[in-house]
Amino acid sequence: MQVSSLIKIAITGPESTGKSQLSAQLARHFQTVFVPEFARYYLPELARPYEAHDLLSIARGQLVMEKALESQANTLLFLDTEMLVIKVWHEHAYHSCPEWISQRLAQQAYDLYLLMDIDLPWQADPLREHPHLRTYFFEKYRQLLEASAFPYQIISGQGPARFDQAFEAITQQFPHTKPPNSYKVRKKKNAGLAFQDCFNSLKISLFYANWRL
Repeated sequence: MQVSSLIKIAITGPESTGKSQLSAQLARHFQTVFVPEFARYYLPELARPYEAHDLLSIARGQLVMEKALESQANTLLFLDTEMLVIKVWHEHAYHSCPEWISQRLAQQAYDLYLLMDIDLPWQADPLREHPHLRTYFFEKYRQLLEASAFPYQIISGQGPARFDQAFEAITQQFPHTKPPNSYKVRKKKNAGLAFQDCFNSLKISLFYANWRL
């Protein structure tokens, strides 16, 4: 796929709002790939609490993964996490954000952001933090999207309703992307998708050293 013709859709928002699951569901439905969250592969390898410089490494790794998967996408490329998430994370943890991350965020040319609502129950996870601050973070994401004039739509609902709303947001804005197969027939196949469904043969270990951006 020519990168210049890709439609990039970022799945963004607070933790435990279904970003990874929805990214996989949408990629499967539209017969394309999604860019997984690099932090989920990076952090378990640390064997220590993360530090500020780790977030910069995570940001770089996220972009390397995006570049690597662009060629495997068809019309659409879905992104589970992007620079907005890392900016919010860094600012909350360290009360600042590296210029490198802010610059990359300003340069993000994504066609649509799907901001995940906090209407799902919190699911405990060793990598997740601050369940009591979900409303704060949701408003932070919304404010930053508005301030940056990024095109976005809030995605709410539980179970199939969440996927349905995301599907409608995408096909209304990009009607030519609608898969030829019947939506009603295919959507039942989206349940229970593994996080790595679209990771395929991409080896995350290749991204831990010597990336150049």
